[in-house]
Amino acid sequence: MNKYDTKHGSPYDRGSADYYYGRGSNPHCYPNGTGNAPRVKVEDMTQAELDAYHAGYEEETDRKQWF
Repeated sequence: MNKYDTKHGSPYDRGSADYYYGRGSNPHCYPNGTGNAPRVKVEDMTQAELDAYHAGYEEETDRKQWF
């Protein structure tokens, strides 16, 4: 069972999305939902948020098919 918050914009969600869309790892999150300000950058994230981002990135198994 996933122990991280998976709501849209959460660090876990953003990590998962970055992997899914073939983007490199770039920790960030949106506490007010994806695309809604503020965008929290890596240097302003807590260790728990960074852990959640990396878990989302590493646990995602699907990839967007671009064709």
